[in-house]
Amino acid sequence: MNAAALVEAGDSVLRYRDARFHTDAAKLLPTQYLVVDTDMALVTVLGSCVAACVRDPLLKLGGMNHFMLPDGQVGDGAPARYGSYAMELLINDLLKRGAHRSRLQAKVFGGANVLKGFTSNPVGSRNAEFVHRYLQAENIPVVAEDLRGIHPRKVWFFPRTGRVVVQRLPHAHDAEVVATETAIRARLSRAPVTGGVELF
Repeated sequence: MNAAALVEAGDSVLRYRDARFHTDAAKLLPTQYLVVDTDMALVTVLGSCVAACVRDPLLKLGGMNHFMLPDGQVGDGAPARYGSYAMELLINDLLKRGAHRSRLQAKVFGGANVLKGFTSNPVGSRNAEFVHRYLQAENIPVVAEDLRGIHPRKVWFFPRTGRVVVQRLPHAHDAEVVATETAIRARLSRAPVTGGVELF
């Protein structure tokens, strides 16, 4: 079974061959998620956003999401930007594909405070706090994490094995990550309302 799901209708996850790990890969952008049981990598770049990698180790089935804000109005045309919705979609898709809730494990990344001018309750910190609260409420253990700080990150998640590699990007990448997150926020606000550190 090659299981995959997209959050936003009309969006497509970019598939490519990852040169670093010599494997098939899928690059997730904000508002996207993907669930797979094949031997490939799920890859994303995070600034203030958070990615949750959730896996059933018995089935070797796992997925990653990429959300921008903790919560908000899901009827605003882009519900998948919010962690509350993105987490629900990811977990429900895993369960639908045979994962058992009692076996789910999570690894979480991102939540850096890279956006200048947000010193009081910055969005990166709020995203990091949200993902911990959500997973605790759902009784899904967090077995590895790399959250907060000031550096953007590139994350490779291998759902078959559960392996995650995180590369903290130098400040030279800050402007690029901020520009990407800002552009996606702007695009979503205009959208019409529609239905490397290796961690264990």
